[in-house]
Parts: sequence; structure tokens; C-alpha cells
Amino acid sequence: MKIELIKGDITKIETDVIVNAANSSLMGGGGVDGAIHRSGGSAILEECKKIIDEQGELPTGEAVITGAGKLPSDYVIHTVGPVWKDGSKNEAELLNNCYKNSLKLAEENNAKSIAFPNISTGVYGFPKKKAAEIAVKTVKDYKGSIEKCVFVCFDDENYSLYESLLKE
Repeated sequence: MKIELIKGDITKIETDVIVNAANSSLMGGGGVDGAIHRSGGSAILEECKKIIDEQGELPTGEAVITGAGKLPSDYVIHTVGPVWKDGSKNEAELLNNCYKNSLKLAEENNAKSIAFPNISTGVYGFPKKKAAEIAVKTVKDYKGSIEKCVFVCFDDENYSLYESLLKE
């Protein structure tokens, strides 16, 4: 799988799938989640409401897929990252599951390209370096038909962390 790194806005990325760092209610929020819902329009929220009606809140580490509304991608995969406590509450495994389950779901929907934000590193407080290490390792270890993964960093700190990890 080809891995790219971009500093920018994930809502402008043209991949088959963009991943949303969602909250468990899937109703939009701040950060990446709010940006995706605002840019994608009401169609995404309507699909999220149907998912919640059918299965209830989305558990941490799991992923669901919707259309992308007005976004330049075909789909949005919504995944709920862990809130960082102290590292002893399975946070690393749950974050790994976010990436793994998103890749699997993208593949099940015949996607060839996927873009990830920096899941859980905003208000959820996951240490950025540790989160970047998990993201890069999970994507590099993934065996499947996805051809391209783009890590989209909104801030300089995350961009620098990913850049150094991807050079290794």
C-alpha cells in the first residue's frame, strides 16, 4: 500500500473514503467530526441517524460507513476513538481497532484509497506521538486490497510526527 502524508483539511481530500473521528452518537461534534458534517451536508447526518436507530451508539474502536454527501470522496467511515485516561484502559488497542476496522470496512466497500485524520489526538487527549505510532504501524501491517492511504494532519506537530515515522 502506498502511504502519503498531507497537511491540510480532510474534507478536501479526494480519496474513495475519508475517515471521520466521530463520537459514539454519530451526530457531529467539534474538530474533524464537525468539519465533515458541515462540509458534507445533511445527507451524512441523516444516514448516521438511521444507523443509530438500528444499532444504538457506536462502541469505541468500531466503524460504520455512510455516503459522503457533498464531500469529494465516495464514502465516510465513522470510527470512535478512545478517550485517553492514563494508558491502562486499553486505549492503544482501541485506537488500533479504529484504523484496522476502518481499513476492513473500506475494503468491503471496494475502496482503493482511504484518508485518515489524527484520531483521538484532539479533545480526546491521546498522546500524539503514541497515536501516530499506532496509526502508521496498523496501516503498514494491514494486508488487503487498499492501494493508497493518506494521513491528513491538521497541525504541524502531528505532521512532523508522521513525517519522521514514515521515513523510518
